[in-house]
Amino acid sequence: MKVLIVDDERAIRYSLKEILEMENYQVDLAENGQEGLQKAEKEKYDAIFCDIKMPEMDGTEVLVKLVEEGIESPVIMVSGHADITTAVDCIKKGAFDFIEKPLDLNRILITLKNATDKANLVKETRILKKKIYGHEMVGESAPVGHLKEMIEKVAPTQASVLITGPNGSGKELVAQGIYQLSSRSMMPFVEVNCAAIPSELIDSELFGHKKGSFTSAIRDHKGKFEQADGGTIFLDEIGDMSLPAQAKVLRVLQERKLTPVGGDKEITVDVRVIAATNKNLQLEIANGNFREDLYHRLSVIVLKVPALDDRKEDIPLLVDYFTNRICSESGKPAPVYSEGAIKLLQERSWPGNIRELRNVVERLLILGGNPVTEQDVKDYVM
Repeated sequence: MKVLIVDDERAIRYSLKEILEMENYQVDLAENGQEGLQKAEKEKYDAIFCDIKMPEMDGTEVLVKLVEEGIESPVIMVSGHADITTAVDCIKKGAFDFIEKPLDLNRILITLKNATDKANLVKETRILKKKIYGHEMVGESAPVGHLKEMIEKVAPTQASVLITGPNGSGKELVAQGIYQLSSRSMMPFVEVNCAAIPSELIDSELFGHKKGSFTSAIRDHKGKFEQADGGTIFLDEIGDMSLPAQAKVLRVLQERKLTPVGGDKEITVDVRVIAATNKNLQLEIANGNFREDLYHRLSVIVLKVPALDDRKEDIPLLVDYFTNRICSESGKPAPVYSEGAIKLLQERSWPGNIRELRNVVERLLILGGNPVTEQDVKDYVM
């Protein structure tokens, strides 16, 4: 395992290095915050020890930068001027733990083991979640390759993301991909279909309500934003949200606070927002249907999901993926497809995008033969 020690005191650096090397850790050293940050950006460390009191860039600044840049190595803060307020502040800003000087050997080793164990658990959980959700972006076309690259760049940050694209193109899949690769992947992922919630219930659904605040409010209810606290909220079909609800969402994004329906106390929330729409929000703004200030809050990063008609070279891979997945779920052997069948599927237009293709594959598995032939496609699809 590889560890980075960031401390301006040479004696501390080398004594800590000696301790860790005796326990078979690989150790890198940095004598100031800037050097430590540069090394953490270039190398992947299993843990980082970072002193707080350093000239020019102190440890708290280094911690904040590491979190902002999506560097996931657990950070253990070290200080000879410790107090409860500083320790709590560091933990809130993303540190794994806080150790006081003079350094205690047992405390160092136990904290380091706990930090690396947690990091490994996070990795394993992400792998399991990916298997459970089954979410993976299938395709090798240029538009999909570019989208995958963007997801990998955006996911580790805390930036709000707006996903655009036609219905059925896989916007939810992109949102899940961002969440799974983010530092919030151990926290909740809460999905909200803005188009499916009646306008009279949107406040209660998003922000919660207190018992007795309206006729059917028989108990307190946590809204979606509070349920997603510490994690990610996915606002699907944000373009269909009413203007009054947009104003309240904007306030939550700006102030990180909300007030439940019927409540008189503000609740602080820490939520990353991913939104999606199939509408042209610039046109909706021009028509007075969408708030421009909310658009700018949501669109720090804009990801465009291509229509299936713009990536038809991916259809053979997608057909194979859906065939294997559906057959695996049903316990049936997967058939092969003739070249003519695949060619016809590629020549066809797909207004319903990925969702429509998945349905067509299932139909061919039920009604077609083995192999699935060109005639099967003509009979049941065209």
